Amino acid sequence: MGATESMDEIIAMENHQWYAKFMKECPSGQLTMYECKKILRLENSTIQANNYVEKVFNIFDTNKDGFIDFLELIAAINLVIRGKIDQKLKWYFKLYDADGSGTIDKKEVISILMAIRAINSNQEMTPEEFTNMVFEKIDVNNDGELTLEEFLNGVENDEHFLEMISKSFELSNVLKIIQSGRRHSI
Repeated sequence: MGATESMDEIIAMENHQWYAKFMKECPSGQLTMYECKKILRLENSTIQANNYVEKVFNIFDTNKDGFIDFLELIAAINLVIRGKIDQKLKWYFKLYDADGSGTIDKKEVISILMAIRAINSNQEMTPEEFTNMVFEKIDVNNDGELTLEEFLNGVENDEHFLEMISKSFELSNVLKIIQSGRRHSI
């Protein structure tokens, strides 16, 4: 790569590589839930891991047609790799908010953390310990629920906490699996 290449050219080249891999894995141009689980080697995963994958899949399926197309995949990858912290935090909040109520409670946080732990086993705290810490730090009105505003303000104002939240949702392993194209044999 020459020094004169612009960032747009580099991003376009990365997108071309992602497109080639996507079309190799999904010749139809649409990734189904089943194919997603197969690519990630999670088709026989725990209930918690399965719920997590389904939740992430449904969030990335922005047009709600039951498939992730290439544009939805690139938007998801760009969010994970290049997204601004407030964009990522809003995505994390949406992931936590399992019932879509606009608030998250301890049960929802524990549930998603158990699912993440089933996929990424490198968590330092138990889901319960982490959840209790989250609510102690950022549930300012002590009502047992976090609004998006409480979540954003609480996480953005504490560097250590922000780092912990980011680590708890580390998706680089998932991206490495997708990028390398490793799959179970059919």
